[in-house]
Amino acid sequence: MSVDDNPTARGAAMAREKLAQAKADAAKRGQLPRSEPRRRAAGPRRDAGDPQLFGRAIMDLLATRGWERSAAVGGVFGRWPEIVGGDLAAHTRPESFEDGEVLISADSTAWATQVRLLARTLIRRLNEELGDGTVKKVKVRGPQNGPRHTGGLRVTGSRGPGDTYG
Repeated sequence: MSVDDNPTARGAAMAREKLAQAKADAAKRGQLPRSEPRRRAAGPRRDAGDPQLFGRAIMDLLATRGWERSAAVGGVFGRWPEIVGGDLAAHTRPESFEDGEVLISADSTAWATQVRLLARTLIRRLNEELGDGTVKKVKVRGPQNGPRHTGGLRVTGSRGPGDTYG
């Protein structure tokens, strides 16, 4: 049986001829087809039972458990000095995150006031890290020294912790 008798062989021969002609035309125009083979996607294909890369396994675990946001917030709290700057981080620390509200504690009333003034900027910066709309409000807590004692238990002549005028 010759090529002329078999329609499949005739079609394959015609396809090879057209391909050779297209390559010759491309060579004349200076547009040679790539000579190297195409690269496959990075790495070999993996089966479901194959071991996974550690980072990929952690990301999958966070996704299946619904812990992505908690992990992201923990990452922001861990990188607090990088996010807010060294000066602010030296006097403040994030305490908690619930329902879009970040609680920040400050070591003095002056720094608590400063954080309140920077609340909009801080919300914008935190949303850059966590995603838009994640942080809606910043709540600031000043120093927690407890209530001042007055009355019969005071030592006569004591200036106490609040007397700073000498």
